Amino acid sequence: MSKPVTIDKPASARGWGLRGTAAATFGARLTFEEVSLFFGGIEAVCEVSFDLEPGEIVCLLGPSGCGKSTLLRLAAGVERPQSGRVLLDGFEVAGPKAFVPPEKRNVGLMFQDFALFPHLTILANVAFGLRALDRATARKEARSALRRVGLEQYVASYPHELSGGEQQRVALARAMVPRPTVMLMDEPFSGLDQRLRESVRQETLALLRETRASSMLVTHDPVEAMGMADRILLMRSGRLIQQGTAETLYNRPIDADVARFFCDFNEIAGTVVDGYALSPLGSFPVHGLKPGQPALIMIRPQGIRPAPGFPDGPLGHVTHSRFLGDACELLVHFEGLEEPLNVRVAERHAPRPGDSVHFAVDPDHVLIFPARQQAV
Repeated sequence: MSKPVTIDKPASARGWGLRGTAAATFGARLTFEEVSLFFGGIEAVCEVSFDLEPGEIVCLLGPSGCGKSTLLRLAAGVERPQSGRVLLDGFEVAGPKAFVPPEKRNVGLMFQDFALFPHLTILANVAFGLRALDRATARKEARSALRRVGLEQYVASYPHELSGGEQQRVALARAMVPRPTVMLMDEPFSGLDQRLRESVRQETLALLRETRASSMLVTHDPVEAMGMADRILLMRSGRLIQQGTAETLYNRPIDADVARFFCDFNEIAGTVVDGYALSPLGSFPVHGLKPGQPALIMIRPQGIRPAPGFPDGPLGHVTHSRFLGDACELLVHFEGLEEPLNVRVAERHAPRPGDSVHFAVDPDHVLIFPARQQAV
């Protein structure tokens, strides 16, 4: 008899099993040295180098087709590099001298579609990767993994009887039960609805911390990357563009394209004079640009706020307001600019359409680059 359809409660409210009970392992160091791979003459990955430290959680971030999943497949051994080397704890597992197949790398791999076997029970799905153990031991280990993700009661159920969030947890338990030294996850939360995604992410993060496996997660969602990663590797067109903490990439992007990936911006033209970029919204200190050089001034919507007591601030005319709960999104016309700017303010401080008020710009939300940079 099929199990009744259930609706996942938010994991933040009830958790997954008992935290602190996951089997721990020793994370390995995963190293890429000048790794490249081409498909039909097209660069999928080009000269990528980085280290994933033992126990570190790294997110590969970037738009579709930038090479994120290819890097994951190279780490797992599903693909083989055409040049460069992949190493685990200094031992070459892919390169000119050696190639170790996936099943001998002690690497866990979790796909975005979960890839559960529909004809196997939940317990059998989780135990599938433990074929080196005797049946009784494998089932015991699998049951323990399911207990940690809060699904031990469904050991006899089948994948189609579980919700999407529950299937995700089964796939995670199956990937973790062999105690991999490196855990690779390809868009693991993309199949979940928005209501579940945040809670599932937080419980997954807690489980990864418990196991201490070195973890690499592919995502195209910057919010997800910033919330989970110790370090973010930003990819573009097969190349590693910038890496660092979430704070580094958000506040100190190396170019305008990186900045745009993490946030929406108002973009206006400016000119550099005496170390400042001048614009209709004011002047902003700038470094590395020459006097007279055109500048691209990028201002986050939340960096522009009403300042009725600041008469020297730029005067703006509000033409539209959109309610977003605690905030309002405004369209504001400023003198000297052809296009209106997006402004996001707290709902209680939002002016109404038709109001003309003075605004102030928070310099912490301003980034300046040389002009004529194109969006991705």
